[in-house]
Amino acid sequence: MLKKIFKMFLIAIAVLPVVGIIFFGYANLPSEKRNMDARFGVTFSSRYAQDIGLDWKEAYLAALDDLGVKRLRVPAYWDLIEKEEGKYDFADLDWQIAEASVRDAGVILAVGQKVPRWPECHIPEWAQSDKNKKDEALLKFIGKTVERYRENPTIKFWQVENEPFLPFGICPPLDVDLLDKELELVRRLDGRKIIVTDSGELSLWFRAAKRADVFGTTMYLTIWKDSLGGKFTYPIGPRFFHFKQKINEIFAKQKNTIIIELQAEPWIGGWTTHAPLDKQLENFDAERLEYNIDFARKTGFSEIYLWGVEWWYWLKKHQDHPQLWEAARKYF
Repeated sequence: MLKKIFKMFLIAIAVLPVVGIIFFGYANLPSEKRNMDARFGVTFSSRYAQDIGLDWKEAYLAALDDLGVKRLRVPAYWDLIEKEEGKYDFADLDWQIAEASVRDAGVILAVGQKVPRWPECHIPEWAQSDKNKKDEALLKFIGKTVERYRENPTIKFWQVENEPFLPFGICPPLDVDLLDKELELVRRLDGRKIIVTDSGELSLWFRAAKRADVFGTTMYLTIWKDSLGGKFTYPIGPRFFHFKQKINEIFAKQKNTIIIELQAEPWIGGWTTHAPLDKQLENFDAERLEYNIDFARKTGFSEIYLWGVEWWYWLKKHQDHPQLWEAARKYF
């Protein structure tokens, strides 16, 4: 029996590298077919816009009115809305949704403790010391948010948490039972479809996808990782995402996939706008934007949300560099 197990173990060791080589080869086969009907949107973070020195309302309106954005993903920041326990201030979020509404733009509203932009988890200070208290308050906050906007047709989808299965950011350990309670709560309160997201490059997708009505993948082709020597480009092509989608369909029964974050700003060591401008543009420029969008179209997914609109506006407004802003214009 031990000999048989050992033999199977040796076979597995021999086969796995071959499978890896075949997969790597497939993932990098040329893919010329493009989905030219893909619809484009952006993630807009009032917090990030303010962090990089913008008037966030001005930047938001510029995205809507100048670029003509009609699809937005907007985070509901728990620590900004409930700064004091039990006292909710939705004024800024109300404004964003109202301005989208009058321009006939649709919104994906992201709720939870982990929503887009650093530090990823946005938990009020008063809720951080006691997990039970935090969990109970989180569910209450999500319930209040959904109840507030469930009659608003501007909200097209709910997104519950952001990449919950990816250990990234300043966050507590994942509690899957809590995540499932959040999802159940949103489904009970409103019938709109729910998006759950995961990393395009680092995750297997199916844990998030099986919980979602629509699955959202991120797509970051070039990252910054100190342990890899800094700038690192993933050695993958669009077929890598084709393959993962097929796995998704088999194991998660999930056929509805969108690109929830397509990299459209640099990922460099430290805070992006603190780096010299030439370093920022060396890592991401208008030509790279075109390349990433072409890559995303080759995956065949029907919706593509760009990540970096605040940075484009910062370049235009504060650096006299409107090239990214203008390059993005045609997609909206």
